Amino acid sequence: MMDVFSENLSSVLPRDELSAAARTEMFELLATHFDGVTPTQFEKDLSEKNWVILLRRYSRLVGFSTLLAYESSFQGEPVTVICSGDTIVAPAAWGSTALPRAWIGCVRRLRETYPRGKYYWLLLTSGFRTYRFLPVFWREFYPRYDVPTPAEAKRLLDHLAQQRFAAQYNSRNGIVRFAEPQRLRNELIAIPKGRTCNPHVAFFASRNSGYVRGDELVCLTELCDENLTAAGRRMIDVPTSEFESCHR
Repeated sequence: MMDVFSENLSSVLPRDELSAAARTEMFELLATHFDGVTPTQFEKDLSEKNWVILLRRYSRLVGFSTLLAYESSFQGEPVTVICSGDTIVAPAAWGSTALPRAWIGCVRRLRETYPRGKYYWLLLTSGFRTYRFLPVFWREFYPRYDVPTPAEAKRLLDHLAQQRFAAQYNSRNGIVRFAEPQRLRNELIAIPKGRTCNPHVAFFASRNSGYVRGDELVCLTELCDENLTAAGRRMIDVPTSEFESCHR
């Protein structure tokens, strides 16, 4: 299948380098696909992140993802964390691998800047499509349908989630509930008929039954090449011209 971005570049840049026009495009794209989006909320989330991935089809923005790379500690040992923020890809671009290629490429490069301790992705998701990113590209991640979350992984997940989201995080169910949630619009949030036959999708829907009101399931995976699936490894075998290198 031809990638819809085959004639375009994905770009990864520090948040501080975003132009005012790009910020406006990002807000408008997010507001088109989510209810409950306000300029204040958008700018607050963006201000808490330090990297942005932009996806363009020709000159039009069709997707983006924000992320925060930071260092922390757990049980006296250093850890490095990637925490995802606002993320959206327009339905017209769902057939593209541009976002996973750019995202995986970016976090691998950021590892050079943040080398201390083990490297983890702290993901919040209110949509099954985002949750599906985990089993497609990562071998081990939690929570998942087929194995219980190991005690050590649960302690780390709880520690990082409470550190970032405080009382908004419920450790009993692994859910973050924001006072002013963003909710995918009806045509995007509904799980299509037949998709719940996929055990990962069924697990997401049961574990995060409040996803329709914007509840976020907190997930954790280790970011290392050994943890990539075969599909994940294909995402790193790309020419450097396909996206701009992360830079500081």
